[in-house]
Amino acid sequence: MVMPEKGVVVLFMVVAMAAVEVSHGAVYKVGDSAGWTTIGNINYKKWSAIKNFQVGDTIIFEYNSQFHNVMRVTHEMYKSCNASSPLATFSTGNDTIVIQNHGHHFFFCGVPGHCQAGQKVDINVPKVSATSSEAPTPSGLASSSVHVPNNEPAPSPNQAPSIFSAFHGRFAIFLSLSIAFLFVCT
Repeated sequence: MVMPEKGVVVLFMVVAMAAVEVSHGAVYKVGDSAGWTTIGNINYKKWSAIKNFQVGDTIIFEYNSQFHNVMRVTHEMYKSCNASSPLATFSTGNDTIVIQNHGHHFFFCGVPGHCQAGQKVDINVPKVSATSSEAPTPSGLASSSVHVPNNEPAPSPNQAPSIFSAFHGRFAIFLSLSIAFLFVCT
C-alpha cells in the first residue's frame, strides 16, 4: 500500500473543509414564476406537494410589498388564517428563508382576505430515514405539536428515493471526498 505524503493529506483536508462550507441546499421560489400572489389562482398546496424539501434548502418569497407580506405561523393559525400573532413577519418583497429543521413550516399572507383566498403554503421537510417510515414531526419553526397526516400515495419504485438520496448537501460532499481519499490511499 502506498501512503500519501503528509502534504497531500493536509491538502485533502483543506479542500474537504472548504467544500463542506460552500455547499448549499436547493433554492425554491414559492409559486415558481408567478411568485407569491393572489392573482392567477396559484395553488400553493399543489406547488409544495411536488417539491422534495430538505433541511438547508432556501425558500424565496417574491411579491409586491405594497400588496402582500409573508407571515410564519403555527399550524392552528395556518388552518384558520389567524394573523393576530405571527411567529415572524417578512415584508421586503424578496424574502429568503433557509429551512433549519424538519417538519412543517407554515406561511401565509397576512393581508386581510389573502390567506382565505389561498395565499398560504405548508413547506413540509420530512425526516429522511432508511430504517423508519415515521411521519415527520412538526417543525420547531412552526411551534406546533399538531401532526399533519400525509395522505399522498407512496411513490412508485422509479420515483422512490434511493438510500443515497439521503446523503445530500454538505454531508454528500464530505462523504464523496472521504471515499475518494480512501481510494487514493489504497
